[in-house]
Amino acid sequence: MFITIKDETISGTILQELNLEFESQTITVKELISQRVLEEVAQYNKKLPKFFNGLIEPTDAEKTLNGYKLKKKATIDGEKQVYVALDAFQKNGYFLLINKVQSMDLEQKIELKEQTNISFIKLTPLVGG
Repeated sequence: MFITIKDETISGTILQELNLEFESQTITVKELISQRVLEEVAQYNKKLPKFFNGLIEPTDAEKTLNGYKLKKKATIDGEKQVYVALDAFQKNGYFLLINKVQSMDLEQKIELKEQTNISFIKLTPLVGG
């Protein structure tokens, strides 16, 4: 099943969208965050563009208008990024809204349907690996 997730501002402005594929219709918040981060890192590592647009700011990167610019072109460690993203979720570094209801627990189950609305709301810059 394909689900579109959105990065939004507090006011509801959509910053970017990402399509993710899940084999199961029931996943946890932890699986959602992990899959999202791993997909972003995989897309970046495949092409190594100038900017990384993801949930977590990689180490040795600076925030720009176009995303995060790494000081030297290199691949990003996806597992490290997942760890930082999960930690940031638990410390309220960003909000995760599922059908406009805030998720608070990494083990919360999510029933995926075509109309499932998933939004990530970043609150502060997040630095990771």
